[in-house]
Amino acid sequence: MIFTVAVDGPAAAGKGTISKALAARFGLAHLDTGLLYRAVGAKGGDAVAAARGLEPADLARGDLRSLEAGAAASRVAAIPEVRAALVAFQRDFARREGGAVLDGRDIGTVICPEAEVKLFVTASPEVRAHRRGLEVGGDAAQVLAEVKERDARDMNRADAPLKPAPDAVLLDTSDLSVEAAVAQAAALIESRLQGA
Repeated sequence: MIFTVAVDGPAAAGKGTISKALAARFGLAHLDTGLLYRAVGAKGGDAVAAARGLEPADLARGDLRSLEAGAAASRVAAIPEVRAALVAFQRDFARREGGAVLDGRDIGTVICPEAEVKLFVTASPEVRAHRRGLEVGGDAAQVLAEVKERDARDMNRADAPLKPAPDAVLLDTSDLSVEAAVAQAAALIESRLQGA
C-alpha cells in the first residue's frame, strides 16, 4: 500500500506530536522533515554540502530540538540548493510501501502534492510560543518574538513558502487537547482509507 499523509504547519503547532501519534496508530512510517533541516543547520559550514552529505546519524544529534537549531533550520531551508538536495530523500520516503506520515512546512504543497491526506496544523502565535517555552525554556516575550520571526521567514521565503495546500484540511490546535487533535486527524485518515 502506498498512502501518504502530509502534515504541514508552523513551529510548535503540534504537527510533530500529531504525526507521531498517527503513524503509530495506523502503522505508518514517520519522518519529521524538519529534522533534516535542523541537522543541516546544526552541522554548520557550507549548508549545501551538509545537505548533500547528510547521514542518518546526523538526525540522532541531541541538540536538534534547541531554539538555535530551529533558527538555523529556518535559515538553511531558505537556500534553494539545500531544499533540492533533500527533496528526493523526502519523496522516496513518502511513497514507500506500507505508507508514511511526513511532517514539515511544504509536504502537501511541494514534496507530496499527490498525498492522499493533507493536514495543515496551526495554532495562534501566543499558544505556540507558550508550548515552545515549556519545551525549551526562555523568556516568554523573547520566545514569542522568535516564533513570529520564524513564521515571517518561513511564510515569505521565495522557495516553498509555508502555506496550506489548496486541498489541505485545517486543524487549529489552539484550544484542542493532544487527544482531540489526534482524534480529528485520525478520523480524516480513516475516511480516506475507506475511500470516502
